[in-house]
Amino acid sequence: MGLRVKFNVVLALVFAAGMAVSAWVSYELLQRNAKHEVLRNAGLMMEAALSIRGYTVSQVKPHLEYQLAEKFLPQTVPAYAATETFNTLRKKYPDYSYKEATLNPTNPRNRAVEWEADVVNAFRNQAELKEFTGERQTPTGPMLYIARPIKIANAACLACHSVPSAAPASMVKLYGDSNGFGWKHQEIIGAQMVSVPMALPIKNANDAFMVFMGSLAAIFLVTFIVLNVMLSQMILKPITRMSAAADKISTGDFNVPEFQAGGKDEISVLGTSFNRMRRSLQKALKLIER
Repeated sequence: MGLRVKFNVVLALVFAAGMAVSAWVSYELLQRNAKHEVLRNAGLMMEAALSIRGYTVSQVKPHLEYQLAEKFLPQTVPAYAATETFNTLRKKYPDYSYKEATLNPTNPRNRAVEWEADVVNAFRNQAELKEFTGERQTPTGPMLYIARPIKIANAACLACHSVPSAAPASMVKLYGDSNGFGWKHQEIIGAQMVSVPMALPIKNANDAFMVFMGSLAAIFLVTFIVLNVMLSQMILKPITRMSAAADKISTGDFNVPEFQAGGKDEISVLGTSFNRMRRSLQKALKLIER
């Protein structure tokens, strides 16, 4: 196996190991950053929902309370206001969703489906759990969701949700007396759920990964070519010339020109030593011939 082949094998192994490590590190980092981006978006949506709820309670409901005795206005309900706002948002961004998933809701559209009920029950079984995140597969791709418990912390809420007879007649007329009752103070009755698509951030992360690995491969190829050219010009050619000269000198042919050793690197030093050995050998043979 020649020197060039050995050098290239070692170089290829080193670059292959480097690219494998770089691929693993960069892929994990890009995927983690993509997930963090989705979490930030979900967290922003959650805070927006909380702001809408607070605004409804403090600035909308007080101005409409006098009408509630005659007609129930769902616009005064914080959950309704937040849900409707995000339903409007979904007209432009259909993959983003917000839902106040409830086990026993007043409004049937808020009823928790199977996977949402599992999250709600996790909050009910672990009182110390304040937030829950997870991923799930949907027909449109992977979704990341963030959930926070809905807890009856304000006893005033039970005025509408304890028993049908205590609830506003206008509300019972609108939604009936079968759902949304029997809630208890400090009970977790549901969860705020924000779902954000992961397909685009993951695609962007994968695209960035491919660009990075492509650039790294291009750098490797250029480096491989440059190092081979340097190896050939600075090491292999001088050694090949010295080897050919040594073969001729070993047969007594001293017509070979001396090696041009200009410089102070190892090859030049070797060439100078080779020339000195050649001259010494030539002198020694002349002395023997006499």
